[in-house]
Amino acid sequence: MDKIIDILDSIAYEKGLKIDDVENALKEALIKTAQKMVDETLTFDANIDRANKKLELFQKIEVVNQDDERLLANAVNKYGEALNFENYITLEEAKEIDPDLEIGDFMNYDLEFENMGRNAATILHSNFEFRLQRFVEENIVNKYKDKIGKTVSGTVTRIDKQENTFIEIGEVKGILQRKSRIKGETFKVGDVVQAVVKGVNIDKTSGLLVDISRTSPKFLENLLINAVPELKDKKVTIEASARIPGTRSKIALSTIEPQIDPIGAVVGVKGVRIGSVSKQLHGENIDCVEFSTIPEMFISRALSPAMVNSVKIEKHPSYGEKGKAIVTIPSDQKSKAIGKAGLNIRLASMLTKYDIELIEIASLNTGSANNENNNTAEEKTTDTASLEALFK
Repeated sequence: MDKIIDILDSIAYEKGLKIDDVENALKEALIKTAQKMVDETLTFDANIDRANKKLELFQKIEVVNQDDERLLANAVNKYGEALNFENYITLEEAKEIDPDLEIGDFMNYDLEFENMGRNAATILHSNFEFRLQRFVEENIVNKYKDKIGKTVSGTVTRIDKQENTFIEIGEVKGILQRKSRIKGETFKVGDVVQAVVKGVNIDKTSGLLVDISRTSPKFLENLLINAVPELKDKKVTIEASARIPGTRSKIALSTIEPQIDPIGAVVGVKGVRIGSVSKQLHGENIDCVEFSTIPEMFISRALSPAMVNSVKIEKHPSYGEKGKAIVTIPSDQKSKAIGKAGLNIRLASMLTKYDIELIEIASLNTGSANNENNNTAEEKTTDTASLEALFK
């Protein structure tokens, strides 16, 4: 036991653990072993004396009043579990040993681990290894929890029958579920794949799995940040993003630098920057709009390429968390506002967090003001909540 400190330091270094975690693992293993070899109902504790390079194991006995119910042979705790009266000593008896003891103090009786036999060493080793493994797993879980929202890359190792793609990411396995994969893209074993971390799960059969996604708006944002120096340097900021993966997306950009055009910076010369990101997303079209803190202006820009006449914001409890925007639009801009299969208006709604209702008026070149009033029509966005939840 005289080399115990050196051994613990070595284990901590090899497994990438904090020395405190390794020491706690050993102390817990010692306590568990003592309970197994001596008595499960007794209270034990352990201490590592670094100064003297010693490992101390002892039984703890609490000082209590003479009439304390825990001194009774049939005493139970609040959970109905039996208590061992040997864990307690009366104040009068304790003072005979140490006059300075008071109620609530503990007396420690040293135990010699070496006297517990070879069986104890085997049990200690097993308990210690088990607790070390738990600390290693907790470390990895915490490490990848800190990576949630960040992009990682790894090599495809397997694709199962449900078309889930398993990817080796450092010391853990990542799982790219079919629903988190862009429609139309396929992978094979050996491919290097980038994706954003959504969460960390522990599966009973597969162990620790990192849930990753290529459909999350955050993945789009990370790719853009890597491709655009102004985003990386935070001279341009992505305020919001919305995606229908593999088809079309919208991002809202802002800057506090008067000499920088945020949209031009992200698009790049001849669209080189945004084109490189689009290529990584299976040809997804990416629309850039300038963010505004004025909701009406932001909604108007989000509906581009359509030209909007006016935007009126309505808020009512029945609209839920989202507000409602009444958008008046010329009839010849309606198809642009809605977009193919309704993509444009749905993305605008997701981007701005407003339900959008279109009110169509006749274009100026198609008739008089009276005709405008007679040719009014309405178009509403469908509920996008389920779509947003899928790609968050």
